[in-house]
Amino acid sequence: MFTGIITDIGRIRSIEPRGDLRLVIETAYETASIDMGASIACHGVCLTVVDKGPGWFAVDVSQETLDRTAIGSLGEGAAINLERSLRVGDELGGHIVTGHVDGLSRILKIEPVGDSRRFVFALPEDLAQFVAEKGSVTLNGASLTVNGVSDDSFEINIIPHTQERTTFGRLAEGDPVNMEIDILARYVARLADTKAKA
Repeated sequence: MFTGIITDIGRIRSIEPRGDLRLVIETAYETASIDMGASIACHGVCLTVVDKGPGWFAVDVSQETLDRTAIGSLGEGAAINLERSLRVGDELGGHIVTGHVDGLSRILKIEPVGDSRRFVFALPEDLAQFVAEKGSVTLNGASLTVNGVSDDSFEINIIPHTQERTTFGRLAEGDPVNMEIDILARYVARLADTKAKA
């Protein structure tokens, strides 16, 4: 489990095909405190640490993950949002995030609004029922609040702090993003569907 509060912007040091895709990620985390087999959210994808050293860790990315996320679009040197898994007693600053990506979105438009930037994202049809104004959504691992929703898009305001502490300050129109819907929205929709069929 994660909170969607990005705690480091890592950098992909190397990418090596070896059955699965091995990513070596440079990080500011104290890697001595990271257990082998630990989960780290990398751009919102829960991945398992399979190797590590001072200032870096490695994860293996399966073809299934490459097919369903934007991880495969990142090259060597790319910045990547990182979050270590939630520990009992940690502050829940964002919302409950599983690290299981539900689909891909794409940035349709970015425009300045004061010091912030308004991002307009494509809304996948199969996820539309789970996205609501003032609700939460996870994009590239970051817990964000939805400002507005239309039939095929949704808007989010990214404040300067979030631009600096995540990769959102580096993104451009057309870039793909990993999208995870709010787990509470998923269960509310399931409950409503069950009641409608009863």
